Amino acid sequence: MTSHKIADKYGSFFSLAREHQVIFYYVGYFSQHIVAAMADAVKLQLEVAGVAAPTRRKLFSSFVEMAQNIIHYSADSLTPASQNDGELRHGSVCIRRELDGSFSLLCANPIEPLMAEELRVKLTALRSMTLEEIKRAYRQTLREDTPDGSKGAGLGFLTVARDAREPLEFDFDANNESGDSPVFYLKAAI
Repeated sequence: MTSHKIADKYGSFFSLAREHQVIFYYVGYFSQHIVAAMADAVKLQLEVAGVAAPTRRKLFSSFVEMAQNIIHYSADSLTPASQNDGELRHGSVCIRRELDGSFSLLCANPIEPLMAEELRVKLTALRSMTLEEIKRAYRQTLREDTPDGSKGAGLGFLTVARDAREPLEFDFDANNESGDSPVFYLKAAI
């Protein structure tokens, strides 16, 4: 006997993903091992789909940077915030193909409320920069020490912005009726 209850409940999710040409989507806890496995799957999928090498490189590097951002800064963590190795933090990442054949990368994760304004300032400034200014800032950041409070080299957003074909888009869902952390959304058009 066939039950349609599963299809009724979850079929709309799969239809929506197909309608939006989602080629990769993950929501859950991120770790270095999970990101490495996802990166292998994304890399192979893009190769098999015949995506041009420069576009594959940009998608791949931006995907890894977004995933690393979740690992380092998501407020939903199974490991202590002070832990810098073996972190396990919650978020989501999505790659979709646009109608014109280009790609969009999207990620989302909860953040500490104080980090929202810091990110807003940093990303607003980044959005106003030209590609040359982004490349110059990238080279300068390579020469500097890791910024205080940063768990990386401070290159993540610069890498994604450098590879994007238009300014990064970002948003915060600060609907705190339940007292939850705001959710940070980032979109890169590649």
